[in-house]
Amino acid sequence: MDMRAEAAQPAPMVSSRPKLHSRWQMPDMLISAMALLFLALVWTAVSTSGWLPQGYLPTPSELGVELSTLFTLGYKGVSIWHHMGISLFRTLTGFLLGVSLGIPLGLLTGYSRVGSAMVSPIMAFIRPIPPIAFIPMVVLYFGLGETGKVALIFWTAFNYLHVNAHAGAANVPIAYQRAAQSIGLTPTQTFFRVVLPSAIPQIFTGLKVGMALSWAVVVAAELAGAQSGLGYMISDAALTFRISAVFIGIALIGAIGLMLNIAINLLETKLVHWKGRG
Repeated sequence: MDMRAEAAQPAPMVSSRPKLHSRWQMPDMLISAMALLFLALVWTAVSTSGWLPQGYLPTPSELGVELSTLFTLGYKGVSIWHHMGISLFRTLTGFLLGVSLGIPLGLLTGYSRVGSAMVSPIMAFIRPIPPIAFIPMVVLYFGLGETGKVALIFWTAFNYLHVNAHAGAANVPIAYQRAAQSIGLTPTQTFFRVVLPSAIPQIFTGLKVGMALSWAVVVAAELAGAQSGLGYMISDAALTFRISAVFIGIALIGAIGLMLNIAINLLETKLVHWKGRG
């Protein structure tokens, strides 16, 4: 019986497909380093080839000397740390003001039908207008001082934080809301226990976009009229044909913007610990 039972069992199938061997993959950090090295080599080749008029594209060594000069002597006697600090102060002040108003209003209009009907048409009309289009009005009403620049950044941050907070509150799955009603939660409890947690990932998207645009707008505002800041340094260096300082200023803007984005990503990882799970 045992022999017949064993004979009745089907023979194990042998796959005809070849086994896939694990292939070595180049780490992302190495790929990024190679890309930067390639860019540096191309930059060096173009800047030393004589294809462009002298001074139009500084060599990497000239940029290194300019960077050292700016961090040791400053720009026109003013520390480069001061220029970076004042630009950051303007950006963060306006950004935090935009956060304090844009997120609550966006959550309200996303959760409340009446609030959405009152505010959304106005925001939909104003939102397509580029923030830099308001620079002449800001200069007219607030002058060339700090208030005008902060007001321009506030509007930029408020605009994008409002639209993302609104979208986060308005797009809560209906199943979550019905579950909240079925267990007897009040509208206020539903907002704080269901709507707000569901909207937080979308709010962080607005924080990232709003911060990036606020940082870009402060530079544009400083280009229009300022006596300090990275935008002022770039504009003034271009007028005096100090091209190396222009490139260094642009690089500093990119580096600081990258660090601000990393900071928001770290905060999102800490607070939105459930993102990507489930």
